[in-house]
Amino acid sequence: MRYTFLSPEWFAKVDELIAQAGDLQIPTEMKAVEVNITVTSPKGEVPVFLKDGLFSQGHRAGAVTSLTLTEELARKIFVDADTAAGVQAFLAGEMKAEGDLAKLVAMSTVEPSEPQKQLTSRIAAITA
Repeated sequence: MRYTFLSPEWFAKVDELIAQAGDLQIPTEMKAVEVNITVTSPKGEVPVFLKDGLFSQGHRAGAVTSLTLTEELARKIFVDADTAAGVQAFLAGEMKAEGDLAKLVAMSTVEPSEPQKQLTSRIAAITA
């Protein structure tokens, strides 16, 4: 079954997939990042929190970095694993970033672990 990207059902299924994945061997640079992400779309804004390279629904107090990006770009980066699209969008001003960007930049230079890549593939498979 496929779920609409960023819908409550999608987040619930992603949580299940994360729980089933076991040790994701997340690189240290990814573990150091906590980001509140606002995804914009014609339907409105969706708050997302990124920690340890994993997503959860909503924003968290205390995150020192925030991003605002479109749903299309969020899908490219987080579901299609196209990190280059994120860098290009940032450089082109298509993604707004605030706060401590040093850890975010460091994270973008690290290759995800093999278990992370497998999880991303499973997430892509359930995303409509």
